Amino acid sequence: MRKTVGQGVPEATTRATRSPSELDLQQMAHVAVTSEAPAHPIECAFDGHGGPGGTQWVASGPGPQTITLAFDSLQNVQAIAIEVEETSETRTQELELSLSSDGGASFHVVRRQEFNFSPDGSTFERERWDLERQNVTHVRLRIRPDKGGGAARARATTIAIEARTAARVGA
Repeated sequence: MRKTVGQGVPEATTRATRSPSELDLQQMAHVAVTSEAPAHPIECAFDGHGGPGGTQWVASGPGPQTITLAFDSLQNVQAIAIEVEETSETRTQELELSLSSDGGASFHVVRRQEFNFSPDGSTFERERWDLERQNVTHVRLRIRPDKGGGAARARATTIAIEARTAARVGA
């Protein structure tokens, strides 16, 4: 997987899929992430090992995080699926999903979602958002790991995108 850790937005350039329309993001996109714990790199969110107990990306420290995917070619995004597992802390993780169709120059928020976790209750959340957006160049996920201001770290078990290829970026 091509990636950048730290600040920045990857430029658009040229995972074992579970459905014919799910993108192989490790082959079709560059990912930029603000941080990652050494034992839980961003590749874990795209490796196909999801569900409760699956591998997961975990931020290296507390605080807001951003994951940005830059596609090698324009995509007609049909849906985005997110899975998050938290078994040790009670917290509310807030996600903001934005898309860009202009090479990452501007982003438009398409969804906000809160996931509530409690070790004695809900420890796993799975969402699938139907979008039907055309000519997408970038997908950005901003994560606020604890709306209550605690020291929780952001995490994601799975990030999957279903799409149809539109055209080459820059073509």
